[in-house]
Amino acid sequence: MTSAAPSPRLALARPAQHPLADTVRKAGWEPVPYAFTSLQLTSAPPPMSFAEMDAFVALSPSGAKVAAPTLPPATVCLLQGAGTADALGREDLEIHLPEEARAEALWNLLQARFPKGGDFVLARGERSREFLEAAAKGTPWRIHPWVTHREAARVPFPALPDVEGVLALSPLQAEILAPVAAGVLRFGWGEATAEAFERAGAPAHAHCDPKPGLLWAMLAQQLAFHQSPKEESPC
Repeated sequence: MTSAAPSPRLALARPAQHPLADTVRKAGWEPVPYAFTSLQLTSAPPPMSFAEMDAFVALSPSGAKVAAPTLPPATVCLLQGAGTADALGREDLEIHLPEEARAEALWNLLQARFPKGGDFVLARGERSREFLEAAAKGTPWRIHPWVTHREAARVPFPALPDVEGVLALSPLQAEILAPVAAGVLRFGWGEATAEAFERAGAPAHAHCDPKPGLLWAMLAQQLAFHQSPKEESPC
């Protein structure tokens, strides 16, 4: 009786028990935590007084962590996902989450909660794709961005683990991974991340919209393709 082939290993910048790591595991891959970037705080002050805003908005746990100590009690917070809410670590805030952990769904929630518009402080990373700012331009929903952090390559840079593939979760991660991941499969979380791989000279083998279900489908499909028997060339 032959034993099953081991699962291919996929490096990603998330802990082993992170929901995305669970998605990778369910798709038949072994997630390998690879902390090759670090977050650096910008120390930038909020763009306006919290007392003057209608709600606080955060796209990621990093932005939420920076803002958490300074938000007044009972502040209305519109957050992209449950992980961002957990990062606030506050029980005295009014938390609202969209149906999906996506900026597009957060924009829909913002309009539904504040149908007449208002002023909103948005905590985000330096290289955020700025979807909310673009969507709100020229509308009654005035977004005031607060760039709280930036992502940067670690120094010294850790060697790539022994893996069959890498998953970049942002354009910057793709730019950093491209030179070291030339010999493995490269996957992008979002079209902008795939474009960053392309610009860096190491095109992605596949990419998906930033949804866990689509990540599962992409990885499962790639696993089936690369494990399927290859036809022999005719002599």
